Amino acid sequence: MIAIRSATPDDLAWVVDLWNRAAGPTRRAGQIPETSALLARDADALIVAEDAGEIVGTLIVGWDGWRCHLYRLAVDPAARRSGIASRLVAEARARAAALGVFRIDAMVDGDNARAHGFWASVGFDADGRDQRWSVLL
Repeated sequence: MIAIRSATPDDLAWVVDLWNRAAGPTRRAGQIPETSALLARDADALIVAEDAGEIVGTLIVGWDGWRCHLYRLAVDPAARRSGIASRLVAEARARAAALGVFRIDAMVDGDNARAHGFWASVGFDADGRDQRWSVLL
C-alpha cells in the first residue's frame, strides 16, 4: 500500500538516494543539506510516496505566494507505471488549492520527452510563452 505524505528529516537519506538513482535529467540531484533546509523552511514542501517503509517517489511543491512550482518528481524505476507520479501530482494540486494558488508550473527538462508525455497526461501543457531560464550559483 502506497502512502503519500510530507517528508520528515528521517526520510532524507532515502530521498537523496532516489534522486541520485532515478531523477533527471538534472544539473544536480540534490543532497541532504539543501533538502534539510527545504524542510526547515517549509515542512510540507517535500511530498513522498512510501511503500513498505521505503521512499519510492518524491515531488517538491514550492509556493512563493505568487506561483506554485513543482519539481524533483521522481519515482523508483521498479515502481513506475503504477500511478505513483499521478498520486503525487494530485496531492500537490490539493495542497496548492488549499493555499489559494491559481497557477502551478512544473519544472521539466526540455529534452525529457517521457516526462513531457506524463505532464500532459495530468493536464499540464507547455505553451511556449513562459520558458524558464536559470543560472547555477
